[in-house]
Amino acid sequence: MIVEIVILAMIAAFLGLRLYSVLGRRAEHEEEPVPTRIDAGPAKTASPLGPQPAARTTAAAPRVEGELLVPAIERGVREIAAVDRRFDITAFVEGARGAYAMILEAFWQGDRETLRQLCDDDVYAEFAAVIDAREAAGETLDNRLIRIEDVRLDSARLDGRTARVAVRFVADIAAVTRNRDGVVVAGSMNDAIETRDVWTFKREVDAAGPDWLLDETDQD
Repeated sequence: MIVEIVILAMIAAFLGLRLYSVLGRRAEHEEEPVPTRIDAGPAKTASPLGPQPAARTTAAAPRVEGELLVPAIERGVREIAAVDRRFDITAFVEGARGAYAMILEAFWQGDRETLRQLCDDDVYAEFAAVIDAREAAGETLDNRLIRIEDVRLDSARLDGRTARVAVRFVADIAAVTRNRDGVVVAGSMNDAIETRDVWTFKREVDAAGPDWLLDETDQD
């Protein structure tokens, strides 16, 4: 009897691991989890581009996921790392991925508080103006970030004491607009659209706070 129980337990554990391995793999059009808000306190939304580990040595050429950076970007990365020892390019790219999802979600939901904390004044004003117009028209967005296909550095530079890093995102987004009655007036949840954005993040290297802000948005 004890032997049978042990055998059944081993079979259950094996099936559980097999189920996890199957469900853990991302299908071609499976939805990618979108980072939710991370509260550092009642009045502060933690940015994915917050504190980073101590910078790696710059003796070797900086790489992102094994990819050698082009000379212009490498030079900018080295200049930023020279004045900001906490700057780590790999951690930055991962943080940018999270910030991209978080800012999109906040914009779609009309979450001005989160946008205010993650964007600089100009970008926030642009987002807020679109949200105001959307609310005045009685429209809501039912968008969904399906997955982020690719994240790559587009440029990196140090302007005086301001570090600016541009990141190119390729993502699949399902976009739906509803009117005040909840009727779909544009888009479809069944057809994801590939979007290509170049977002520039900035940080004052002398600032007390460690967070980067979204400084500019462009479409590729």
